[in-house]
Amino acid sequence: MALFTRFLIAQLLLAMSAVTVAQGKVTMQGSDGTALYGEFLETFSTPWAMALLPDGQGLVTEKTGTLWLIDQSGKKRFTVSNLPKINAQGQGGLGDIIVHPDFMNNGLVFLSYVERNAQNTKLSGAVVERAKLTITASGAALSERNIIWRQSPKMTGNGHYGHRLAISAEGYLFITSGDRQKFTPAQDMAMNLGKIIRINQDGSTPNDNPFYGDGEISGQIWTIGHRNPLGIDFDAKGNLWAHEMGPRHGDELNLIERGENYGYPLVSQGAHYSGADIPNHESKPSFAAPTAYWVPAISPAGFIIYRGTKFRDWTGDGFVGGLSSKALVRVSFSEHEKPPILRAQEAARYEWGSRVREIEQSEAGDIFILEDGDNGRLLKLSAQP
Repeated sequence: MALFTRFLIAQLLLAMSAVTVAQGKVTMQGSDGTALYGEFLETFSTPWAMALLPDGQGLVTEKTGTLWLIDQSGKKRFTVSNLPKINAQGQGGLGDIIVHPDFMNNGLVFLSYVERNAQNTKLSGAVVERAKLTITASGAALSERNIIWRQSPKMTGNGHYGHRLAISAEGYLFITSGDRQKFTPAQDMAMNLGKIIRINQDGSTPNDNPFYGDGEISGQIWTIGHRNPLGIDFDAKGNLWAHEMGPRHGDELNLIERGENYGYPLVSQGAHYSGADIPNHESKPSFAAPTAYWVPAISPAGFIIYRGTKFRDWTGDGFVGGLSSKALVRVSFSEHEKPPILRAQEAARYEWGSRVREIEQSEAGDIFILEDGDNGRLLKLSAQP
């Protein structure tokens, strides 16, 4: 009996230790000699994206199909009802969510998810919906849901959907569309795979898109030659940046410019997973080269360009989540006047042993991180322990 009692006490102490770690702060050691601290707020199952509302509440998507409304302290409040049916497989499920800039007046959100073919569920593709979010004292729900964009064509496999979203200052919706691990679609103008898309908020095509008039699919395309873009954001001057997960090494951060071809799968700073070589960007300068790249890979996911002032030294810097690198990667930008060229480079890397899926910032300048996985934590960054 005494042995069993000691066993129970040991298990209890172990559980209490785990709770203390989960409810406390994690220390993030920086490659620049500094440290950050992440305050634990909440835990989610396979979290994928986060958006913050003007009143300080937030939304968190879980890949398996749940959308959470969280309160101002980051705690779960309600699951949002009337979501699309999600059949999560591989990398595909409920994806990104962003809030309309005028949300306080129109209540609009945009969300992406993977849709499966009704006749053949092995075929799938990402879709984007526009919906109205209503929050009451007793719950939250989507209404007026409309699909405004689809990946075309649907493909077999469950990878490289991309489907990150951003709205420009002019009100255009930008969508990252992965190559679905099929390589050649990224250069095929009859498909919107391996592209960055620009559409109006109702799903129509702006008539100043670079390939407008070349067909419905081509008209949506803003840039081509991408692999799996998993982060997109605008800087303070309105420049659009996107990072993408490369093949075996060669992850990229690109300045996204109208009509450019970024070269995949014809060029890359990495090699195919099969071991087959890919010519690097320097060998074919006709393709737009990445502004920064990573070899070895960091497996980027989630991206912000920081606009706040709580971390004043970082205003204007980019933050990239690292999956395989298990890090938060800070990127600094610089402009060279002759000729005027924007450059980016890694400034620091903060590690605490967790895969980073998503990064978001509040209007107050706080930075939040979602860890990847079945028990992904929501952390709020601080420069003080």
